[in-house]
Amino acid sequence: MNEEKFSMFRNRLTKVYRHLSRQARNAGITCYRVYDHDLPEFPVCIERYEDHIYVAEYKRKHGMEDTEHNRWMEQTAAIIAEVLSVPATHIYTKLRQRKTGRQGQYQKTDSTKNEFEVQENGLHFIVNLADYLDTGLFLDHRNTRKMVREESEGKRVLNLFAYTGSFSVYAAAGKAAAVTTVDLSNTYTEWAKRNMTLNKFASPGYTFVQADVLQYVAELSANSYDLIIMDPPTFSNSKKMEAILDIQRDHVFLINECLRVLSPGGVLYFSTNARKFILEKEKIHTDKIKDITKATTPFDFEGKLFRWCYKIEK
Repeated sequence: MNEEKFSMFRNRLTKVYRHLSRQARNAGITCYRVYDHDLPEFPVCIERYEDHIYVAEYKRKHGMEDTEHNRWMEQTAAIIAEVLSVPATHIYTKLRQRKTGRQGQYQKTDSTKNEFEVQENGLHFIVNLADYLDTGLFLDHRNTRKMVREESEGKRVLNLFAYTGSFSVYAAAGKAAAVTTVDLSNTYTEWAKRNMTLNKFASPGYTFVQADVLQYVAELSANSYDLIIMDPPTFSNSKKMEAILDIQRDHVFLINECLRVLSPGGVLYFSTNARKFILEKEKIHTDKIKDITKATTPFDFEGKLFRWCYKIEK
């Protein structure tokens, strides 16, 4: 790739970083997305986690030999380090590709256990930019987490497909009466526990369950919770699950089960990043459904976020 292309990338990154870093600084945000495939020649996602940078390259047919591609990535990373004013040693690069099942979402890629803590809205979270494809904190749900904190006081909260439990931390910060954190992965269930401990949230009402959510929610009693968060993977075929999860096919069952479990007037926050997702409203057992995708999209994801978010009331 010629120097003119790298110059274009440097100019584009400088422009968007100047704009987004100012917004982040004004909002007190230290973890945010900087760039996401803005130029076709540079199909990478760049996120800042305080003084560390996560760079995920989207897999594509680039036509480069391995040595040429390595040089391209090295020069790209050097420009990122220069523009974002971070040491090259604080940049973590990953190759991101679509894979079937949950393994593709939470795939372990290394074993260096390179963890550190970051803060968001006064709360603290463990992130890991080296060992897994995802970082431990989904930045696109920053606004949704704030909504949950603001609505949690005195409520029984259920966090399904909880990943590392960031919604649970926010619910506890909002003085929830009880928080149940459910995920299929033992790794992420333990990570969620550590995030809660990091924030000094401890209560007999804060429980953690490693379970297949499809099976778990079907066994819950009616009126068990007042607030539910459900952010499932698009597709999962983990060996630990009794059934294969396809969110387009299964979302009606899952949403209706959550409505059954909710107390009268209870709220479900449901999100999915399935790009072609269609909510089958006519099959859902309530007409109190509000698309809050735009309202929950943070400033650093405007125009580049592929997910849906709904507030569904019983």
